[in-house]
Amino acid sequence: MIPLIEEEVVNKKRWVSKEEMLDLIAIAQSCPGVFAINIATFVGYKLNKTRGAIATTIGTALPSFLIILLIAIFFHQFEDNKIVAAMFKGIRPAVVALIAVPTFNLAKRAQLNKWTVWIPIVSALAIWLLGVSPIWIIVAAGIGGFAYGKLRVKS
Repeated sequence: MIPLIEEEVVNKKRWVSKEEMLDLIAIAQSCPGVFAINIATFVGYKLNKTRGAIATTIGTALPSFLIILLIAIFFHQFEDNKIVAAMFKGIRPAVVALIAVPTFNLAKRAQLNKWTVWIPIVSALAIWLLGVSPIWIIVAAGIGGFAYGKLRVKS
């Protein structure tokens, strides 16, 4: 969804700059809840304060909610269908690609280099191998970013 959201709010509507979008992505991903709703809420708030945040949140959540509700109502009728099961199995690689592409694009825009690429790698390994809670990774990244910003300003 990141490329779609960025195309609409940065390139077409010009509601936020590319730099603001990068910040919004980081904030929206670190907040609990659905990414698209979080980012819509932030953009809505920037445009029209509380009213804008409410309108964009409802506008983002309601269509998905209604579609999922309809699927849930009728899913029991075809959940054992082998064709449906095969379709869901075939969708998995596409889902991985839909997650991977924006991740690599975000990494490029974040200007990862040989000095900073270790941060997401160590974070992922800590979560996966050591069972560290992602919340602690987010807290550590926030503290590290704040400290880096303070040290960079002094230099």
